[in-house]
Amino acid sequence: MSKKVAVIMGSDSDFPVVSPAIRRLKQFGISVEARVMSAHRTPEAAAEFSKNAEKDGFGVIIAAAGKAAHLAGVLAAHTTLPVIGIPVKSSTLDGLDALLATVQMPSGIPVATVAIDGADNAAILAAQMLALSDESIAKQLHQMKVDMEQGVAKKNEALQQKVAEL
Repeated sequence: MSKKVAVIMGSDSDFPVVSPAIRRLKQFGISVEARVMSAHRTPEAAAEFSKNAEKDGFGVIIAAAGKAAHLAGVLAAHTTLPVIGIPVKSSTLDGLDALLATVQMPSGIPVATVAIDGADNAAILAAQMLALSDESIAKQLHQMKVDMEQGVAKKNEALQQKVAEL
């Protein structure tokens, strides 16, 4: 049985952003738990969760936050589990502030960072991490790549027909 993935959001307003990650993880058959924790308003709870995440059966933590976006870094500071940050577009800076806060971590505290609002890729990356020790997830990821390749080939065929008709 594969480990679970935690999806932690800094605010419940981030739920629409993280929903694709939760949906994708469930499609892979990966157990997922979602919680609201703040690096600034509930720092002790975030640190405590992260310290205990491995023994609580988690294999990867996904953290979504906007603006100052310190959540992924705070969680990463308290665990050796991989942490994936999702910068959330939630301010007048269009998420650039969150992207920089998430990606610019000090040496020794890595946070894998996906695109602004990139929850689907965060879930796929988490699945790839778990697939290192779970053949079932690895097979699903392989099939996903095959399906994407076939989808692009079909689109190219349709495009070639349109071009020929010009």
